[in-house]
Amino acid sequence: MAARSKARKRAFQILFEADQRGTTVQTVLADWIRHSRSDDRQPPVNEYTMQLVEGYAEHVARIDELIATYAVDWDLDRMPVADRNIVRLGAYELIWEDGTPDAVAIDEAVQLAKEFSTDDSPAFVNGLLGRFKELKPSLRRA
Repeated sequence: MAARSKARKRAFQILFEADQRGTTVQTVLADWIRHSRSDDRQPPVNEYTMQLVEGYAEHVARIDELIATYAVDWDLDRMPVADRNIVRLGAYELIWEDGTPDAVAIDEAVQLAKEFSTDDSPAFVNGLLGRFKELKPSLRRA
């Protein structure tokens, strides 16, 4: 698995854990970093994982607003936890990470959905992020 794919997977796991624990992604990220420094069995949290998590945290309100607006027939809190956090991460990377090609951000999110969610999730993630890609120039507003 490529380094950036691993970084995205770890970032998703941090977002998922924060959602499950009802805490901030910054708290979980700090826990993961602390554990990696004190336990040799824990791999270090790489720079791109930190960049994704911190970037998401900076835009969390806007990302959730976009998901709530464009996820047809899905309320954010009724959406499966894995899907919600995959879309959150994918939306951040698609809209605000200029160094990642749009197709890569979408494909990586779809791969996470295939690995961590239901059979219907990849199509849902692809469709929602595809809509964000179409609207990308207008979505960055604060």
